[in-house]
Amino acid sequence: MLLQVQNVDKPLYRGTYHCFQSIVRQESMFGLYKGIASPMMGLTFINAIVFGVQGNAMHYLGHDTPMNQFLAGAAAGTIQCVICCPMELAKTRMQMQGTGEKKSKRKLYKNSLDCLARIYKREGLSGVNRGMVTTLIRETPGFGVYFLAYDVLTRSIGCEPDDHYMIPKLLFAGGMSGIASWLSTYPVDVIKSRLQADGVGGVYQYTSIADCVRQSVRREGLRVFTRGLTSTLLRAFPVNAATFATVTLVLLYARGVEEGPKDCELGPPNTAHHTQLPQQTQASSL
Repeated sequence: MLLQVQNVDKPLYRGTYHCFQSIVRQESMFGLYKGIASPMMGLTFINAIVFGVQGNAMHYLGHDTPMNQFLAGAAAGTIQCVICCPMELAKTRMQMQGTGEKKSKRKLYKNSLDCLARIYKREGLSGVNRGMVTTLIRETPGFGVYFLAYDVLTRSIGCEPDDHYMIPKLLFAGGMSGIASWLSTYPVDVIKSRLQADGVGGVYQYTSIADCVRQSVRREGLRVFTRGLTSTLLRAFPVNAATFATVTLVLLYARGVEEGPKDCELGPPNTAHHTQLPQQTQASSL
């Protein structure tokens, strides 16, 4: 996020590794975990929403097809934005606070909840939901691609409960699905981060999404849409690999292998050919 929103005229960081080095040197290891409270609180609810909505959507759609996986994922991504947007707003503001300082001399927010409370008091509900439109634009197709990619990969590589390589295959499919999802919507994430970071210190630079895009492209060119992409992809693979593998294995053994699927795909029961697990996955932040 810091790479996405830094001032291009006076950049603090030259790249992912330099950003990591600078944060540790200037703010200690604790600087790497600024704003962690917000995602830790929000991801539990986000995952619950995504799992429930995606599973029910697949049952409603009836047939386990790639298109239905995309539609069910898109529905889940849309609904979880209600929590995702304020959560990421608080995370963004907390991470920007005291940038480059080991001990911030002036802390505007005590914690993530205090951050949201102060924003609400100052700007109302619209302030808490700053960046909601861009979050919807990112999450709706992003989750669709997320589920679609996992479905296509698991069908392609195939894995069975007694397959010795089932877990590595699940990890690979989950990690690659996360990368595919981020690549499909990353430019929107850059704009979302800039809009949510805008207004820190009471100074607003952008008047709308279009204005943010226009100013960003004019000053930095099209490469602005790839700022911070490396660190995002480095995080996306292990996070989503672990999530998909865990969800699949928990569902597999919770329902009993003897009644479970003949492959590792997650999806609603398919009585026409073979039985599959109900597909469910993790949110964003991706």
